[in-house]
Amino acid sequence: MAETMLEAWDKSLDDSFYAPGEEEKAFMKATTGIRDDDKLRRHIITVQRKAFSLCQYPCIRIFEFMRLKMARLPAYPDLLKLGMDRPNAILLDLGCCFGNDVRKAVLDGYPVQNVIASDLHSQFWELGHEMFRSTESTFPARFVTGDVFDPSFLALSPPLRLRLSSVTSLDEVKGDISAMFTGAFFHLFTFDQQTYLARLLAGLLSPLPGSMIFGVQGGRSVKGLWTPGQGTQMHAHSPESRCEMWEGIFGEVGVKVEVRARLRKEIGGDDFFGTWPGNTDPYHVLEWSVTRV
Repeated sequence: MAETMLEAWDKSLDDSFYAPGEEEKAFMKATTGIRDDDKLRRHIITVQRKAFSLCQYPCIRIFEFMRLKMARLPAYPDLLKLGMDRPNAILLDLGCCFGNDVRKAVLDGYPVQNVIASDLHSQFWELGHEMFRSTESTFPARFVTGDVFDPSFLALSPPLRLRLSSVTSLDEVKGDISAMFTGAFFHLFTFDQQTYLARLLAGLLSPLPGSMIFGVQGGRSVKGLWTPGQGTQMHAHSPESRCEMWEGIFGEVGVKVEVRARLRKEIGGDDFFGTWPGNTDPYHVLEWSVTRV
């Protein structure tokens, strides 16, 4: 579970990690309406501190919530095209935190009324409204709070061949989700839990060609544990093992998918912004997508 990444982890906040790129800065200015750089910095740091007091996630400490993960994935143009070409193409962001990725997609043209965001902590979504200076009326994406491993929130089912139901809640959208995104989410869990989670998401996916699941997570060139510091470990897939997992899940019921995965070294140095001092095994990011054919 997520605790494996937080165990024995105790770092204070450091405002020097606030270093958005020009694209991130332009996005934040467009969504918050704050044009002044200093005011924007103070505003975001205020929200960051509130979030960090709720949960000391490393990604909150290093302002990962400002980085545009979804928009930089190879599958992103396909997502936007899906949103334009398919009526009522539902996009689900699982583990959305403040919701920066779906807000970027909406800014780029994805219909906001077709967006569902979900997280274990509803406070993060509320802080997202504070950070982006929005309300449920001005940004009417649907938010659902819940634990994806709780069967009452999402029960296990195989990938569907037929469209069965309309959208009312997360467990009732099986076969109706056109696109799902998970950013820095899968790696919070063990390999067995990741496979179970993948099966849960496969059961949500629409049977229509072009329907997709895509995301980004910690990875390695060879599948195995990544242990950057004492008491901390990540179950990291390789591009090959990630593809094998998805192909196996869909192949069990004869569903054909195209799976892509690639690995890249993340910014932040070997110690990842000072998170794991002395680490010599740098953090790598695994970018992947699964598309029904």
